[in-house]
Amino acid sequence: MTTPPGGAHRAGSPGGQAAAGAAPAAADSVPATIHDLEEAVHAVEAAEHEGRPPAAGPVANVVIAAAVVLLGIAALIGSGRLGLGSARVPDSGTWPLLVSILVVVLGIGLIAVARKTSDAERFTRTSWLVLAGLATMVVFVLVIEVIGFEIPAALLSFVWLRFLGGEGWRTSIVVSLGVVAAFYVIFVAALSVPIPHLF
Repeated sequence: MTTPPGGAHRAGSPGGQAAAGAAPAAADSVPATIHDLEEAVHAVEAAEHEGRPPAAGPVANVVIAAAVVLLGIAALIGSGRLGLGSARVPDSGTWPLLVSILVVVLGIGLIAVARKTSDAERFTRTSWLVLAGLATMVVFVLVIEVIGFEIPAALLSFVWLRFLGGEGWRTSIVVSLGVVAAFYVIFVAALSVPIPHLF
């Protein structure tokens, strides 16, 4: 039996063993490196989305978009009741009408992309804060015609800052009063906007 030339040297010499082991080591290092990168990416994504509620899903997206459309339609009806006026002489409902049309268009757009979007979040306990904010806005609209905007606006700002936003008592009080003062100076004193006010 003959040995191939240099065969013993390649199999038994240190150089031959190193050459034989180099290829498997290099082959094993590539998957390990890719695996480490994938783990790092997943860790970053998990950190970014930590504490965020899961996505709502296509059905919930359609329901939300339909609610937006209905809200816009209701606002359109309310705008008509306020009086639309004309292009040259706009009435109280002119700007609400334009905003209502925009809301309806946006709602229809949300329906069109309901299957593709994942921005909407599933309803959780924190979602009640949004409903609470909406309820305070409804109360604000109902009482502003009776007692003016100053007190309702101050209370609304305070509730949003202190109870919905978690700000401190001092910050909530100071900012609420500052917002009302700035609103009064700009829209009532400077621009003479006809909004209900006490002073």
